Amino acid sequence: MTDVFVERHWEKPLTEADMQSLFETAGGCLETHRCVWQGSLLSVDGRELFCHFTAPDAESVRIAMLQAGSPRGLAWPGTIHDAPEFNEALLAKANVVVARRFDEPADIAAVQAIEDAGAGCLQVHRVRFVRTFFSADRRRMMCLYHAPDAESVRIAQREAGMPVERVWPFRQYRP
Repeated sequence: MTDVFVERHWEKPLTEADMQSLFETAGGCLETHRCVWQGSLLSVDGRELFCHFTAPDAESVRIAMLQAGSPRGLAWPGTIHDAPEFNEALLAKANVVVARRFDEPADIAAVQAIEDAGAGCLQVHRVRFVRTFFSADRRRMMCLYHAPDAESVRIAQREAGMPVERVWPFRQYRP
């Protein structure tokens, strides 16, 4: 099975009821295509949704979402990279995501080296790295952090010289 990630933007903010409806509607279609939902991150404003599935491939997730009537999103296969001290309790505390996009395929070790060099910036702003989702084509990265707020993450990332596309606080949904 492959880790597959789906990014979606919503014009009208999603509510708790909308999230419940999405889960209920997609369940049968996901099962049919052997896709297993691992969790989702919904931005606090309800407009950004990032979902993690395990599936035979990204196309299985795309088909399942389409058949469930869910709006299309950017689906990509990738890998997961955890903080050295990662555990489920740390994952539960994650509350800010940083989206990164690269024009050329990125080397995760090089990106990690920049973050390691800027570790003091993260520490000063009480920002703690939790997990990274890295696309198979090496052009997309979503990083989870535990921090006082999204602005602390923005400032720490800027001071550390990290590439940033978007930063947003989120609520987690897990099976």
